[in-house]
Amino acid sequence: MRVLYVIDSLAPGGAETSLAEMAPEMVSRGVELHIVPLGDRTDLLPELEQAGANVHTQQPPGGRVVNIRRVMHVARRIQPDLVHTTLFEADFAGRIAARALNIPSSSSIVNDSYGPSHYAESTTAKLHAARALDAATARFSTRFHAISAAIAESVPPRLGIPSSRVEVIPRGRDPEKFPFQQEPVRSLTRQRLGIGLGTPVVLVLSRLEPQKGLLVLIRALRTVVRMHPDVVVLFAGREGRAGAALRSESASLMADVRFLGHRTDAAALLTAADVLCFPSEREGFGGVLIEAMAVGCPVVASSIPTTLEVLGEDIGTITPVGDTRGLADALNRVLSDKPAAAASARRGRARFDELFTTDAVVNQMIDFFERSRSR
Repeated sequence: MRVLYVIDSLAPGGAETSLAEMAPEMVSRGVELHIVPLGDRTDLLPELEQAGANVHTQQPPGGRVVNIRRVMHVARRIQPDLVHTTLFEADFAGRIAARALNIPSSSSIVNDSYGPSHYAESTTAKLHAARALDAATARFSTRFHAISAAIAESVPPRLGIPSSRVEVIPRGRDPEKFPFQQEPVRSLTRQRLGIGLGTPVVLVLSRLEPQKGLLVLIRALRTVVRMHPDVVVLFAGREGRAGAALRSESASLMADVRFLGHRTDAAALLTAADVLCFPSEREGFGGVLIEAMAVGCPVVASSIPTTLEVLGEDIGTITPVGDTRGLADALNRVLSDKPAAAASARRGRARFDELFTTDAVVNQMIDFFERSRSR
């Protein structure tokens, strides 16, 4: 089966990283994978090419009309069995190009788009226009892949997509890249960061965006440092609209807060940390949660539907969205109660092995592609 996978860029975001994780297994299972990234970020290009994917980056990025032409140019040349799209610009260009060439298309729904929190952080008119375009082109897709049941329930009705055309397949990670509780890795990573083995470490793996709820964490730290005055807080992720505010708020804290920028060593950072903090207001899935479960890093997360779905009933510590005091109390409990945190970590790894390995997810995605190309 030949699949043309259209995606907004190859920047190291959640959807892009998920594609890079799946690519080796897809290729090894006989999928001829062609990728058209529309933007100019190509961070994950070497990883995808090493996996055996064919990445088409010859034409320069452009506007939406140019994007449609780029997809059509590649599609005419390779004659794919299916065009699959991920993220807004890719959905728009890929769906129209596939329709024009009479090729079946499918799309991944990876964000909790067009809901109340999305409107709260965007210009209403602009978001209305985007929603209208998304809904109009969605009619061209055969089937839709939602990365969580929560997203499958919330987003398709906003776009007029019948539930019968939506399938839920989670994201996955390679267990060999995320081994469980490797003490030598923990020691070495802490040494490189200049952090003692006994120092409590809170980790955030996230873009610095408002919807990630990171200002709530900064404010919660004022309470955390009273019980753990030597705590180190690591922010690892790309710069975003909340970056300046986070640095300003953290400057007055009596705590060691470090902004590491984008990192490619997520597994090592999670292994070195005592807790992953995930206070998001909205998420499509939360790939860092399954990474934390894989390596055995305890989790404190906000009670949004996707988080509850990924973690299940007895993994991690859940706090209400935006609850500064609740977040502080949860972090203090996890940092103080090592046996309970270790037990939660073991349960997390068992859940990861059951549901979220790349092998299991790729099998489901290939079956989805087969159903989508049959219209």
